[in-house]
Amino acid sequence: MVTFDSTLPGTSAEAWEADGRLARLPALSLDGIESLVVVAAHPDDEALGAGGLIAECAARGIRVLVVTVTDGAASHPSSPSTPAHDLAARRAEEARTALAELAPDAGILLLAHPDGSTLELRETIAADLARAIPATGPSTLLVAPWSGDGHRDHRIVGELCAELAATNRLRFAGYPIWLWHWAEPEMEDVPWDSFVSLPLEPAAAGAKHRAIAAHVSQVEPLSESPGDEALLHPRFLANFERRFEVFVQEPTTLGADYFDAMYARRDDPWGFESRWYERRKRAITLAALPEERYTNALEIGCSIGVLTADLAERCDALLSTDVSSAAIESAKQRLAASPHVRFETGDVASSFPDGRFDLIVLSEVGYYFDAVGLDALVDAVAEHLAEGGTLLACHWRHPVADYPLDGDEVHVVLAARLGLERVSRHLEKDFVLDVFNSDGRSVAERTGLV
Repeated sequence: MVTFDSTLPGTSAEAWEADGRLARLPALSLDGIESLVVVAAHPDDEALGAGGLIAECAARGIRVLVVTVTDGAASHPSSPSTPAHDLAARRAEEARTALAELAPDAGILLLAHPDGSTLELRETIAADLARAIPATGPSTLLVAPWSGDGHRDHRIVGELCAELAATNRLRFAGYPIWLWHWAEPEMEDVPWDSFVSLPLEPAAAGAKHRAIAAHVSQVEPLSESPGDEALLHPRFLANFERRFEVFVQEPTTLGADYFDAMYARRDDPWGFESRWYERRKRAITLAALPEERYTNALEIGCSIGVLTADLAERCDALLSTDVSSAAIESAKQRLAASPHVRFETGDVASSFPDGRFDLIVLSEVGYYFDAVGLDALVDAVAEHLAEGGTLLACHWRHPVADYPLDGDEVHVVLAARLGLERVSRHLEKDFVLDVFNSDGRSVAERTGLV
């Protein structure tokens, strides 16, 4: 585990800014979030690591709850002026004052476990967090200290919250605090591939600044006596004056709850029917199919069935699947007059449909899987694709914080793992479309023109 001395200045905010990568991070998505739970290992973690997020969510009408695990009484173990019990009371009041700056209507729960006791009280803390945090699925965003932050209490609280998020299907992100102090941008310990950022409106940035200042016992000396020095060095605090916050989101396959929540809010979350971008992309997709008709086709991730309806006109039999039951119900209604189209609800990475297909369509779905899940899916596609069959894959290329992979990564895996020849490619700034086949023949070759 990383060790560091918090009394030293540490890495400067200018060094992180000069690296350049912080300015190019994908965005932390708040789409579909109805409640935010911020867990802090100590009073002040919530303001430093997620104060802007709290303020942004409050401004958007998202419910906010802050849970602080320890009492923070060990911040000044050698203080000649302030006994531990007095410091604990003071820090609790500072936490309430800080939260009032960020989100006046937010709830706060101070568990008040002894500072530094998280390892010994791990099971008790886990039970307390399970009781405090509602199991409301992916409409709740749970954030906690990043487990790689180099502080034992941060590691344990972060691990417990990640486990709870996985159990209850909550969206989860970790916030680094001490990383900015002990690490340098080029170090391997910095999780650049998992970083996402949340831009802060001026009001949220200002609220965060005031909230950090409200933790007076940490940013100012308790007295002029040795042992009462300010814990947080000004050079360290400069890392929290950015106009954005950085979180760590480890990629995981998105499940049915995530998509059902999307469809519960909007009938057509991605604008398949309303957006010219989507209508044009469908036309390109259909034009890219090398055969005029297919005998037995499979569409993975059919959503509400808009592309399904177009595919149905060129297939004798079509099986369309989606992990979301809400999406499947909508697609069934759309294709009610097409008896040759069947629908199944399920995760194709773990339970691939039986049969062999001369066409498999993987459109805007591959990046929802993590690397292990995508490998399993690609292997299943290769196994169930009929001799001479075609795989068409089409994916958005821009990064999305919620998605474990991006479109380009999906197509790299397809090309490397399928063992098929790529017979055509359409590449734009926004999306990539590839057609794979085992025989490699062009449309002109298939139709006898050459």
